[in-house]
Amino acid sequence: MNIFLEVKLDSSQIHVDLAEHMAVVDLKKCKFDMLYQLGDSLSDTGNYIRESSSGGVSSYSRLPYGETFFKKPTGRPSNGRLIIDYLATASGLAFINPSKNTEANFRNGDNFATAWATALPVQILNSKNISSPYTTTSLDVQLDLMFSHFNSICLVDCTQLLRNSLFMVGEIGMNDYSFALLQGKSIQETRRLVTDVVYAIQQGINRVIEYGAVRVVVPGIFPLGCLPIHLTKFETRDARAYDQFHCLKNLNELSNYHNSQLQRAIEEVKKEHPNVTILYGDYYKAYIALLQNAKRLRFDVKNLQKACCGIGGKYNFSLDRMCGGSGVPVCAQPHTYISWDGINLSDKAYGYIAQLLIGDILSKIKCNIA
Repeated sequence: MNIFLEVKLDSSQIHVDLAEHMAVVDLKKCKFDMLYQLGDSLSDTGNYIRESSSGGVSSYSRLPYGETFFKKPTGRPSNGRLIIDYLATASGLAFINPSKNTEANFRNGDNFATAWATALPVQILNSKNISSPYTTTSLDVQLDLMFSHFNSICLVDCTQLLRNSLFMVGEIGMNDYSFALLQGKSIQETRRLVTDVVYAIQQGINRVIEYGAVRVVVPGIFPLGCLPIHLTKFETRDARAYDQFHCLKNLNELSNYHNSQLQRAIEEVKKEHPNVTILYGDYYKAYIALLQNAKRLRFDVKNLQKACCGIGGKYNFSLDRMCGGSGVPVCAQPHTYISWDGINLSDKAYGYIAQLLIGDILSKIKCNIA
């Protein structure tokens, strides 16, 4: 895999240098025969559009979603593939079906991720005066669905069946923070959610281990301050509020705080389960790498913070007229954009992030497990 990383980590700098030509890599030597996914829209391959709450009319169920790779909408909140799709391909597996597709087969695993899902149960969010307006399928609900799935396929326990499986616990948590911020909570108030959000994810890791998982990847969250949805909502004339990539510093600091606390939680779980391989997936660093290497990766450097599919304002995004809505245009060259719809990324951006993740997995996942 032709990815060369030079990483310098301190409180102010992350540098990742990607080779201009990134080779297709694979996880076949890990011999994964099943992938299991928990999470939100970054990973949803079609659950949300099958929920009664979406009424079957979610924009994810119609073009232009899916247009670039699938040539039709699949329920994925992108113009093409997601990270889990790239992981499946790299593992030599078919794409993992959404759990709510009752007509699908789940021989290669199951995907419980649901767009708009939160790490915290909606009741907990409501107690904090934060609403989850789109779905009630939070992380605990997904874990319950996973438990029911394993009960239906495992005669006694799942240890033997799952020994060659890879579990993706997240990314999840971004919606908890986004809903809080968009509903008027301050950065300080939103920051107070981190302890509870991280604990919910930590409990999720423990639960999948109880189910029989022996290899687990737990991704962190993207830099919130780089997403068009937040750049639009919190736009300011104060140049000091932005970093070198024109991302909002205070929101990125929130992301970093979540990610640092999540890594501490992962270390705690590792101590309790020394025979389980648990890896942190650094989605934050991967996203920053796209910005740093945008020109060489042939993203349009003039549109790095703009949505491809969207309308309005400096960042081509409006909460009132989102991608998929009537009259909302799509850019002519989605492969030159990092952001697809102002919230979710493009097929190409997800591909590069997946390659960075796979490179990290190959070096740490202990693929010699029988």
